[in-house]
Amino acid sequence: MNPVASHDQAAPGPEASVLIIGAGLAGFSVARQLRSLGHTGGVRIVDPEGLPYDRPPLSKAYLLGHTDQAGLLLADAAWCREHEVEILTGTVATVRPGAGEAVLADGTALAADVLVLATGGTARKLSIPGGDLDTVLELRHRADADRLRTVLRPGTRLAIIGAGLIGAETASAARELGAVVVLIDPMDPPLVPAVGPELARRLHAMHTEKGITVVTGIPETITRDGEHHRIALASGEQITADAVLVGVGITPNTALAESAGLEVDGGIIVDERQRTSHRRVYAVGDCARTRTTGGVLKRRAEHWENAMNSGHQAASAIIGGDAPAPRADWFWSDRHGVHVEGVGSLTAPGTTVIREADGVPVMAFRVDGEGYLLGCAAVDGGLAVKAARRIIDRRIRVDPAQLADPAVNLKKLAR
Repeated sequence: MNPVASHDQAAPGPEASVLIIGAGLAGFSVARQLRSLGHTGGVRIVDPEGLPYDRPPLSKAYLLGHTDQAGLLLADAAWCREHEVEILTGTVATVRPGAGEAVLADGTALAADVLVLATGGTARKLSIPGGDLDTVLELRHRADADRLRTVLRPGTRLAIIGAGLIGAETASAARELGAVVVLIDPMDPPLVPAVGPELARRLHAMHTEKGITVVTGIPETITRDGEHHRIALASGEQITADAVLVGVGITPNTALAESAGLEVDGGIIVDERQRTSHRRVYAVGDCARTRTTGGVLKRRAEHWENAMNSGHQAASAIIGGDAPAPRADWFWSDRHGVHVEGVGSLTAPGTTVIREADGVPVMAFRVDGEGYLLGCAAVDGGLAVKAARRIIDRRIRVDPAQLADPAVNLKKLAR
């Protein structure tokens, strides 16, 4: 295993040519931030799907038909021309860091001073008999959403395996489209690490309230008989569905990094500036895993803001700029007409404080023994979460009694 490079050499600089492999949010954020910071070197993005587009709407607005392909774009062709970001449609087969080049599947070699791996992840398949059936759907790319949308019509029986963010969002959208939905997950409730048990229970109960059948169980096999699928659970229960969607996370795409000899361990290992074990290569987004200056190997982060922030970190490191100030991790999700946000950690050592409205939990906080806020999650409380993030980032001590009091405006505590 190669250690992450010390990177005591000079940054590539504002005139270096940069080739970004992957046109998701992370890869696009590198390009956009480079130009924002005054980078004058060539910037190219190569991706099988061409222009960069946003993926969170795939399970929501796009699946429901509220936005189209143009509405998904992070940047259109005119923006790319204006900012001199070249978009290449193709698949990278090999990267050669020593030579400073990437080779496409058709044999074309692309040279660059800096290579940025923004390769994302692949939807994880179930390692059970039938988990690899070509009719078992996933939702990772625009084409996946297009395929799912063709089978969702009133009365379609859809079984979703995995009730995390993607599964819950898709269940909500499918129900709105008239599908008969069964949502299967081994945890009851899911999302406890993200939002705490109280909010997780409230959010999970919304599925039943909206007419979705919720099943706690572990699938053992999936079989197909003509147009129908049968899911056998470990409990012996059998679920019949016209369509099956699996949403159980992703596997980071590290093959290019591994073949190039970069350090990989559950993701492409990077330092806190997104630099890999080769001085010429950076990695951002879902595929990257950070090792801190103290040697701690952090968990990979798969949320939207990490993709954007890691892109910004890489861009500033490439031009030799100062690192953006770190902020507490933040995520959001939508289901059944409510908006969920979370910041920081609800699982860090400490005490949980619940804020209620009319006896219903609306916010959860995690506070350590010294009175510092570690994490917060809320249902339809975006402004409060924004204030909580400031409290976390600024290391402001808080009174748990005030956090629990719905009459206390968090904005005042953040000052």
